[in-house]
Amino acid sequence: MKDATQKTETPSLPLPESLTKDVLLRLPQVLMVVNIPKSSWWRGVKEGRFPKPIKLGPRTSAWRASDLESLIDRLAAERRA
Repeated sequence: MKDATQKTETPSLPLPESLTKDVLLRLPQVLMVVNIPKSSWWRGVKEGRFPKPIKLGPRTSAWRASDLESLIDRLAAERRA
């Protein structure tokens, strides 16, 4: 019989790629990825150049990692053209 103080560890399994792409990123994480000032990011969101946030609360927004990946791919393609 196990002692009540012993912890049972859940085995760590790798997440499927489809789950990791839909991770939500908060604004500081987004700004680290795109490396632009906060005001420029919000201007781009307002103008439709950048993805719209998902509202988690009245003062809390987040973005899907997959949306940011698409944005980066699009911006890279525009630079190559």
